[in-house]
Amino acid sequence: MDKCLEFEQISSKINDLLSPYGFECYPCLVEWYNEMVQNAFRLEYAADTLLFVILSTPSMFEKSILPFIEETKVKGVRHVRDPVDDCIRHHVQRVKQCLADYDIEEMYDFEMDSNRKPKILVQTAAHVAGAAYYYQRKDVANDPWGKTKNIYGVSYHPKFGGWFAMRGVVAFKNFSFPDLPKRTPPEVLKTDAEKIDLLEKFNNNWQDWTEAGFRDVIPVEAKYSDEQIRYFDTKPKDRFKMLGIERENSANDDLLVGHG
Repeated sequence: MDKCLEFEQISSKINDLLSPYGFECYPCLVEWYNEMVQNAFRLEYAADTLLFVILSTPSMFEKSILPFIEETKVKGVRHVRDPVDDCIRHHVQRVKQCLADYDIEEMYDFEMDSNRKPKILVQTAAHVAGAAYYYQRKDVANDPWGKTKNIYGVSYHPKFGGWFAMRGVVAFKNFSFPDLPKRTPPEVLKTDAEKIDLLEKFNNNWQDWTEAGFRDVIPVEAKYSDEQIRYFDTKPKDRFKMLGIERENSANDDLLVGHG
């Protein structure tokens, strides 16, 4: 089969499976990612291996998480460690089943390897896929913070601002596509002042859900619902009760992370 046609079929199937559930998917190549990360984070696939970066949009909570909880009828200690993470896994497994002819490996935003480092740097992956611009202090021409202050970067979506999340990457280990056109991530913030404003708000109070927070530095097309904000603003160990499900008490509950 022609490579371009095969890619289009793969892309169409992934989007057909995930888009109705509030996800966006963006293709990129391993070499684009590896060029941007340190050696310790590079992926050990061929340079032209096809990847798809998976993002969740503001509608994902209502379209995916709540139905997932209802459908699985989770009670007590049954196999949900974290509702969001397990829901994401569920939908990625649907992709793998539909495209079973391919050797697909998934890497989630919450996964660590044996050395306790992330399996995939999702913000970098989303940037090289052209999905969301990863703003860092190096993007600011006149850095106001000084050398001793740590400033963490943050990804920004052209339509949803900070009202989205990067959920993971699927690698098609036995499909190479060197002719994939490279997309440039939309740089929606043009001035130093805008970039500094974003980075200041994110670093100083990333949990601010109001219009004064980092998520609304630009006008956005959609935001999280009030219920979704309440969910992500709740301590991870208390979210099960909010959803009407139970979970076995665990000494590691405070270590659970669920990012919105």
